[in-house]
Amino acid sequence: MMTPDGLKKAAALAALAELETLAPGSIVGVGTGSTVNHFIDALAGSGAHIGGAVSSSEASSQRLAAHGIPLVSLDEVDALPIYVDGADEIDHDFNMIKGGGAALTREKILAAAARRFVCICDASKRVTVLGRFPLPVEVIPMARAQVARTLARLTGGDARWRKGVVTDNGNHILDVHGLAIAEPRTLESELNQIAGAVTNGLFARRGADVLLLATEAGVQRHERQSAASSR
Repeated sequence: MMTPDGLKKAAALAALAELETLAPGSIVGVGTGSTVNHFIDALAGSGAHIGGAVSSSEASSQRLAAHGIPLVSLDEVDALPIYVDGADEIDHDFNMIKGGGAALTREKILAAAARRFVCICDASKRVTVLGRFPLPVEVIPMARAQVARTLARLTGGDARWRKGVVTDNGNHILDVHGLAIAEPRTLESELNQIAGAVTNGLFARRGADVLLLATEAGVQRHERQSAASSR
């Protein structure tokens, strides 16, 4: 039986094959988290002829730099051909909850800039309905209590401050517990309207295109139908 970390590593290694169609010198988007750390390590030893990486967090930037992978600002590129990141939950329509590592705002920016979003995770992250994992919301510090009250009213969930965590943008995180998100795109749009909320961890309006799901039987590759038909 594979360990949870072994499953994460298997998903990360499978993502290298997604880079094979890229032109030499391409810039790739790289996310944040323990599964992505395995991807960064694998990327460094793969011999892939990339021109550099745009990172979603200071932690990932430091790991990339330690491997000698050039860091590129998103302002320096028109678009990213691919973005590789994990998920805290992903449903069968490729909607996700992200932000357990408090990098959700930059992750959402890179996902929006990418032509193809490849999600790497283990089978425990696959769910039928999002919400078992608390939904992160990045908030301006002065608005934390106000946003928490608004989140409770809109969602019926319990918005709790993730104490001691400050994002790379200098903001706080509220985690909304007790949700069962039947309409993730609708809820994402509603939460986007809250004054003081920078962004929320629902990735439904821009979900994944490809899911590499590590299981005991091997890594399964799933492709969102709309993504497949556009290729």
